[in-house]
Amino acid sequence: MSTPPAPQESLSVVALESRRADDMQRMIEKQGAVAYVSASMREAPIEGNRDAIEFAHRLLAGQVDAMILLTGVGVRFFMQAVSRHVDRQRLIDALSDVPTIARGPKPVAALKELGVKPTLRVPEPNTWRELLSTLDQQMPVANMKVGLQEYGATNPSLIAGLEARGATVDLLRIYNWELPEDVGPLEENVRRLARGEADVLMITSAQQIEHLMQVAERLGEDEALRAALGGTVVASVGPTTSDRLRALGLPVDFEPSHPKMGNLVVEALREAPTLLARKRALPRRSISARTSPREDRAAELVDATRNQPWHDSPFLKACRQEPTPYTPIWMMRQAGRYMPEYRAVRAKTGFLELCRNPQLCSEVMCTAVEYLGVDAAIIFSDLLPILEPMGLDLEFAPGDGPVIHNPVRESADVDRVLDLSSVESLHYVIETVRQTRADLPDTIPLIGFAGAPFTLASYTIEGGGSRNYLHTKTLMYRDEGAWRTLMERLADAVTLYLNAQIDAGAQAVQLFDSWVGCLCPADYTRYVQPYVKRIIDNLTPGAAVIHFGAGNPELLGPIAEAGGDVIGVDWRIDLDEAWSRVGRRAVQGNLDPASLLGSLDSIKQGAQRVLDQAAGRPGHIFNLGHGIVPPTPPENARALVEMVHELSAR
Repeated sequence: MSTPPAPQESLSVVALESRRADDMQRMIEKQGAVAYVSASMREAPIEGNRDAIEFAHRLLAGQVDAMILLTGVGVRFFMQAVSRHVDRQRLIDALSDVPTIARGPKPVAALKELGVKPTLRVPEPNTWRELLSTLDQQMPVANMKVGLQEYGATNPSLIAGLEARGATVDLLRIYNWELPEDVGPLEENVRRLARGEADVLMITSAQQIEHLMQVAERLGEDEALRAALGGTVVASVGPTTSDRLRALGLPVDFEPSHPKMGNLVVEALREAPTLLARKRALPRRSISARTSPREDRAAELVDATRNQPWHDSPFLKACRQEPTPYTPIWMMRQAGRYMPEYRAVRAKTGFLELCRNPQLCSEVMCTAVEYLGVDAAIIFSDLLPILEPMGLDLEFAPGDGPVIHNPVRESADVDRVLDLSSVESLHYVIETVRQTRADLPDTIPLIGFAGAPFTLASYTIEGGGSRNYLHTKTLMYRDEGAWRTLMERLADAVTLYLNAQIDAGAQAVQLFDSWVGCLCPADYTRYVQPYVKRIIDNLTPGAAVIHFGAGNPELLGPIAEAGGDVIGVDWRIDLDEAWSRVGRRAVQGNLDPASLLGSLDSIKQGAQRVLDQAAGRPGHIFNLGHGIVPPTPPENARALVEMVHELSAR
């Protein structure tokens, strides 16, 4: 393993630490960097806090069964707020009489000052997910009234997790987070960041980034700041802070081995030169900058390809819902095990090795396109390689299919799933796009693709295939906060990945949600739709987007609402009924793949039925309802293409 370059004198570091600002300054300068440290927040005790006094009386009366303490300053402020209204020693005794759960070392230290030893200590990285996991393992809270001393802001994910476990939550709010009394230094750091004059931004609490963006917006520098962070290393102290950065659409480039300020400074500055060079070599793209409304996409599709040889291809015209001389057709898995040429390649090469060989990937796809006579090509790859650089141990086991050896099963495991900060580790897929685009005839459009967040999450959680998705649904239903974190991380990775494919030469991209059919419409809308929409809204304008969810026709309406220029339809619903559900979209589908195992007459009847249901309406792309199955005779697949072209000729 190569050693990253040592920190350089030229590194300039913005930090937003408040209470330990002097320590932060010294630590950064000790590493040879230039420090710009500005206080970004202060804890302001709530004046005349009657709620805290009433909470203290409930604790004294034995009406609180357990106490969760999130911060040391909150413990101290609580004692100060109620000391004139209740006996201090009685309150300490009451705290000693109930189980106390300290989130980290700071509340432990505050309790020690009171002579109270916590019942449970939450392990690093001390997030709410570790807190819930600790309760699950050591102290189930079903039917308990749990006091929760909050941060300066409510944590809805923690509250939801406690309530999902059967607890009644009694909130204790002691202080608010406010801007520092002197905001001048923070304003100067906002301007410094917006001008691109900082190499590293260090964040040690979620509230710091809230106040940074609040001040940036007030100064009119928020968009400039977001853009500049595309070339700045953003170092977060730990998962909770990282979650907030991501929720605001901001990058997370580094987390230390332990969620402590000293580790953050030393480790981030050791890695910063390498991370900085990598970020500044990539095209700048702000995830939150994609705001083009759905109705503008048709114009974007026209403008992006107008002067290209594939612009007037039947496939792209259908994506734009324009009339075509015949119904275009391509097929999922059109380069696959049913073809002898593909089997010959696979006899010499493992599946992942093939996926990592752009020349071979292009060869097998171009061979299939030429043999079949289809109207579009799709890159040869797989849904799952994107998971490897995100920390998942992926193997394609012979006979068993994909296996993930370190699946995410518990809430705390979500923190093992890394951000995909660049596509450098997936360069072979991006090169496959370039190579295939170069090798295809200019008139044939190329489709890139990725797995949708639910399907990727299911593989991540189940560790492989599944019939009932019980592990996936358990995490989804039990801990919506952890689910949201995982889905947002996957959504942003897929966005980056698909945009890189578009930049490399794909004229369209397809989002595969192969497993989403296990959900009901209400669950899809709640647990999946926002993250798919997040992807589609942030894709590069000009490329057609095909959104395909298999297995449940009742999801077609919500799927269309999530977005896409073309909605893929499987064979479990008639095409005309499906089209009525998706509204003003092009549709793709939807012959049963098993139909290709039948006679030519039956294949022709099936193709005619689908075409009759489309009724010549502009915007139909013929496809199977899923991928070509391995026993399919290659000549049957080619015959289907010829039949569709002949039967649909205008």
